[in-house]
Amino acid sequence: MTSLFTPYIVATAAAPEGASWWDTIVQGGTVGFIILVLSIVALVLVLIHFVQIRRQSLLPPGQLEELDLRLTDGNVDGAAAYCLDPGNDSFLTRIMAAGLLRYQRSAFGVFEIKSAVEEAGDEQTARLYRATDGLGLIGTIAPLLGLLGTVIGMVGAFDSVAHSAGSDSEALAGNISLALVTTLMGLTLAIPCVALFTYFRNRIDALAADGAREIERLLIHLESSTAPVSEEGGTA
Repeated sequence: MTSLFTPYIVATAAAPEGASWWDTIVQGGTVGFIILVLSIVALVLVLIHFVQIRRQSLLPPGQLEELDLRLTDGNVDGAAAYCLDPGNDSFLTRIMAAGLLRYQRSAFGVFEIKSAVEEAGDEQTARLYRATDGLGLIGTIAPLLGLLGTVIGMVGAFDSVAHSAGSDSEALAGNISLALVTTLMGLTLAIPCVALFTYFRNRIDALAADGAREIERLLIHLESSTAPVSEEGGTA
């Protein structure tokens, strides 16, 4: 989205009448093209995050149902094998695999499974956070690049004045235009990037909380299957 909006916003605000948005970006020079490339990268990242950071991708309903059925039947080995299958790789199965493997391999697995799941959950959540760092980085450096373009343009403007004794108005106007265009481009890119970066972080927190509730519901089957049985056949 940022790469689509940036050129038009810049053109509307800074281009002379009759000039295209491309002419305006060209006025930004090398720094302007760098910001344009970053806006395209930001667009790709935003689209990827919208696809990946959603409940259907992190907590697929089919996987929740399948794990629920296997654990209800006491088929821990089958549930673990299902989670370890590369074809079922997801946020949910990576966390459940860590807990189920601990449950199988340790004599105290039923008591350690929650800590294993919590550790895996923290690791997978941190992994999602790291995936959004690129968008946050672009939002941070875009205004700095705009400021760099401003400094370059102002230095060029003063240099033009110094070498032309104040008579080269065309060169002076061109350098000032470079300063204004790059500043505008940097801010136009940074604002949506920072907003979307915050949105995706909050979305990860919400989905991680949903995942914790779903996993806790699945683990109840393991706890009930290990509960002591009374002489009457019921659980104690």
